[in-house]
Amino acid sequence: MSLTPLKKGITLQELDLIGPLTVLGGEILEGGEVKAYAKGTYGDPGAPISAGYFGTDKGRYRLVYPFSEQATIMQGEVRITDESTGETHHFKAGDSWFITKGTSTVWEVLTDNYTKHYLSFNE
Repeated sequence: MSLTPLKKGITLQELDLIGPLTVLGGEILEGGEVKAYAKGTYGDPGAPISAGYFGTDKGRYRLVYPFSEQATIMQGEVRITDESTGETHHFKAGDSWFITKGTSTVWEVLTDNYTKHYLSFNE
């Protein structure tokens, strides 16, 4: 067993470069090549349950969630639109959400980049 404190303010430079967001199934709507970064804190990304830090450069993109996720912004600001309802929410450091598997979302990174900590459930 272990206790892992989450680091508010963690930056992209402290994460590992995954590559372009498109390798994760994201569709770039604005911003050129948006890069994705991550560092796990529990399990592997494909496991039934996993957790870690994730972030991207500034841009606007669509993601259809391949898993359910609870997440908290650690630094930066984003605006997320649920395409099924049209509802848009603005999140900044300390704000959290839950998104269910299959939800189509549009992300707008409002700062140069953002990081979040997530807990994902592959159902």
